[in-house]
Amino acid sequence: MPRVFEGKVSAQGKRFAVVTSEFNRAITQRLLDGALECLKKHGCDVANDVDVFSCPGAFEIPQVVSRITLSIRYAAVICLGAVIRGETPHFDYIAAESARGIGSVARERNIPVLFGVLTTNTYDQALERSGGSVGNKGWDAALAAIAMADLYAQIPLIDERKKNA
Repeated sequence: MPRVFEGKVSAQGKRFAVVTSEFNRAITQRLLDGALECLKKHGCDVANDVDVFSCPGAFEIPQVVSRITLSIRYAAVICLGAVIRGETPHFDYIAAESARGIGSVARERNIPVLFGVLTTNTYDQALERSGGSVGNKGWDAALAAIAMADLYAQIPLIDERKKNA
């Protein structure tokens, strides 16, 4: 049987950063509430072990994540935002650059960075995904962050593997 590594869902004793955008605040606040509720339910001391960073919009999320992952140690970073399609191609640029930037930081840093940025066609779809009938994608991103933080903790870094060889 092969060894199987999988993240357990316990946030106890772990520190998390949540980066949320101010744009579409009615939606992003609901995502943030869902993420914090999830972290608390799974054992995180939210008052002491969660830092929330607020930035103007989804485009700025990767910039904030890049900066904080260089200076502060977290078990994971949860990115929350809402980009809603309008009448111009602005949506396409912001949604794509936000996703690309968050993905880039996730690959460059040795820390899980979770994508909880809604990209919807309508405001109603965003409401449904931020605590409506489709659930709360902030909660989902936080749950994935907890599991990924635990999984990362199980994977030895190259230097640690050399020491044990």
